[in-house]
Amino acid sequence: MQKWTKNVGSLISYAERIFPDVEIVTRNLSGEITKSNYGEVAKRAKKLGSSLEKYGIKHGQNVGSLALNTYRNMEMYFGISGMGAVMHTINFRLHPEQIVYIINHAENRIIFVETVFAPLLEAIQDNCPTVEQYILLCSAEEMPETKLKNAISYEEFIKDGDEKYEWPELGEDAPCGLCYTSGTTGNPKGVLYSHKSTLLHTWAGSSANGMGLSADDSILMVVPMFHVMGWGLPYIGAMNGIKLVLPGMGMDGAALVELIQKEDVTLAFGVPTIWLGLLGYCEENNIKLDNVKQTIIGGSAVPYAMIKEFDEKHDVNVVQGWGMTETSPLATATLRTPAMDKMPKEERYKLQTKQGKPIYGIELKIVDDDGNRLPEDGEAFGKLLVRGPWVNKRYYKHDEDAIDADGWFDTGDISSIDPEGYMTIVDRAKDVIKSGGEWISSVDLENAAQSHPDIMQASVIGVAHPKWDERPLLLVVPANDKKDKESIYSFLEDKIAKWWKPDDIVFVEELPIGATGKVLKIELREQYKDHLMK
Repeated sequence: MQKWTKNVGSLISYAERIFPDVEIVTRNLSGEITKSNYGEVAKRAKKLGSSLEKYGIKHGQNVGSLALNTYRNMEMYFGISGMGAVMHTINFRLHPEQIVYIINHAENRIIFVETVFAPLLEAIQDNCPTVEQYILLCSAEEMPETKLKNAISYEEFIKDGDEKYEWPELGEDAPCGLCYTSGTTGNPKGVLYSHKSTLLHTWAGSSANGMGLSADDSILMVVPMFHVMGWGLPYIGAMNGIKLVLPGMGMDGAALVELIQKEDVTLAFGVPTIWLGLLGYCEENNIKLDNVKQTIIGGSAVPYAMIKEFDEKHDVNVVQGWGMTETSPLATATLRTPAMDKMPKEERYKLQTKQGKPIYGIELKIVDDDGNRLPEDGEAFGKLLVRGPWVNKRYYKHDEDAIDADGWFDTGDISSIDPEGYMTIVDRAKDVIKSGGEWISSVDLENAAQSHPDIMQASVIGVAHPKWDERPLLLVVPANDKKDKESIYSFLEDKIAKWWKPDDIVFVEELPIGATGKVLKIELREQYKDHLMK
């Protein structure tokens, strides 16, 4: 067979040749909707790549970005990696000190930044000595007043670039993307993706057993492109000629519904916290999501109540996916099957709360504290280990491997696997509640609570207890003015084991949400650590 070495730039070149007119739709910072296409993105990505080369960016150097989901970010995905540099996506929701750490650790020379985030970088630029130039994602006419050094507009930077630039041939293990974990315990850790791992992940995600996508789909990409390379969707879109709808800053219910309706969105990707807002807006305004066929949700466990509401009120099928920064991220999915169609709805909804079966290329196993493999009977649960060609082997700039001698990566999740291969996250190892020597799943307890009609959002944490070591505390964001603890306790009676009953219920206005849309339980545990000791 022939030698085949391609970098990810080949994806956008393929799309330019085969799907040039397929749209890339963006909501700009002004609120206006702009339409580009794969042909235009490809030409401008090549102009960007050649401009970076002319600037002096070398192969393997990390180029930073604080960017929204827009057509310019699509161009950066391919232009930066295609010319041989590394697309380093920076989560602008992180604490400024973490952003400083990430920029310095990655040794960024150039940072692309949205104009709205320029003040954030102005405040920290003196602590980022490696950065030589800031490129603001706007035209020369839109260039704001800024204190950023050597600032230039994106359009000015690429204007003399070569739209016929040819992507260089790179080694298959050459790096193309860098994403840092959210760093809730210690400094963020970098995961460096290669061209080979990214292309394999793209193929797997494009498969019928991956995410079940079609060239006829119109994808609303609410998952941020700074998070695990946008779940691979920019690459999957280019490989398959799929229309992408990019919301920019417009993440509220009204803005998302407008895009869904105007762009005939058939498939939406995002995290549960975003969909809570969307569903609430639809309920208040009597809106049905007529065009959407399914939504793929990841980032944290999807509540049973959300799956039910999407199906019964909008005829939208929920596909739950699981992965992490270290798995590129796609590892498992609960795709709709003919067998599921024959199930009673309640049984199907329950199955859809599982994180799903591994896609080809990913291996899973669960082990006990001594490393012994546990049975896949749906009952046993233990540490979830994963391995595969797009799974992290070693964190960026770390000396030690992050895997064991057999290549298994410890995810930090506690899980079970049933005889059909469906994996269920029981809890994060750091979140599981240990009460009187027994484990209580905060995930299952949250799922049960969020089915209550008066609960919009729930979180369960373990709190110190003088007799049982830890007991569950249920924190609730009400869906209305009703704050009735007894109603909630009564509702939970036939849904959980008696000894899982929360020792108390606390009503709160909101839950702390982290940079990737997950509830920050570390903050809740600190805030309520003495709650049951009083």
